[in-house]
Amino acid sequence: MSLLTIEFNAVYAILLREAKIYFREKERIIAVLVSPLLFLFVMGRGLAGHSPVPGVSYQQFIFPGILCMVILFTAITYGLYIIWDKRLDFLKEVLAAPISRATLFLGKSLGGMLGAVAEAFILLLIGAAFILPLGPLRIAAALAASLLVSFLMAAIGLAIGARMKSMEGFGLVMSFLTWPMFFFGGALFDLNQSGPWLRLAAYLDPFTYCVDLMRHILLGWSVLPPALDLAAVLACTAAATAWGVVSFGALQQTR
Repeated sequence: MSLLTIEFNAVYAILLREAKIYFREKERIIAVLVSPLLFLFVMGRGLAGHSPVPGVSYQQFIFPGILCMVILFTAITYGLYIIWDKRLDFLKEVLAAPISRATLFLGKSLGGMLGAVAEAFILLLIGAAFILPLGPLRIAAALAASLLVSFLMAAIGLAIGARMKSMEGFGLVMSFLTWPMFFFGGALFDLNQSGPWLRLAAYLDPFTYCVDLMRHILLGWSVLPPALDLAAVLACTAAATAWGVVSFGALQQTR
């Protein structure tokens, strides 16, 4: 059996394990959607803020950002599972296997991506039924973008989780990371109408480009050129992947 086949089988085995764990926790699937639905149907419809897109309500305007919010919170907090694997000693068995740390990282990242895309698909169906008319092509394009955004966020979460020793510490780091990423990312407001300091913070936030790209796909409107959004997301994904692989290499040496 070739080395490439071994690595591929390892990625598949890790992904299959993560998929089984995710779909067994049906309560988790429902719980993740509670906050986004509150944003959409309470803030989006109840507060009825201003939408900069002609012919689009505020609820429809924030829908792409809330969709990315689901991906952000589902995928990035997936790094918690690497800490859980340490406690179960599952990680020791995997680290002893004849596979590279990059393969382990890829398998875990795809596992985190799977859960986030599943949540995004459910929200897309809800949005298509009650918020924003969406055809099959737009849903397919949004899911394709969700794959990339999910991998990016899962990679960030795993890179951080690999260097954490406790779930409490990971949760503290996530609380200081995820909410600023969400609020600075322009999910709830138009960056063109924000102040210079807020715009600067937004442009330093990788989540901004994810939201802007998704908004272009679903609404046909964006602050930045879609090509720039896609390039920024790809660059951030490459950087997060490199960071994750290095973090998993350190995990091998120190755990």
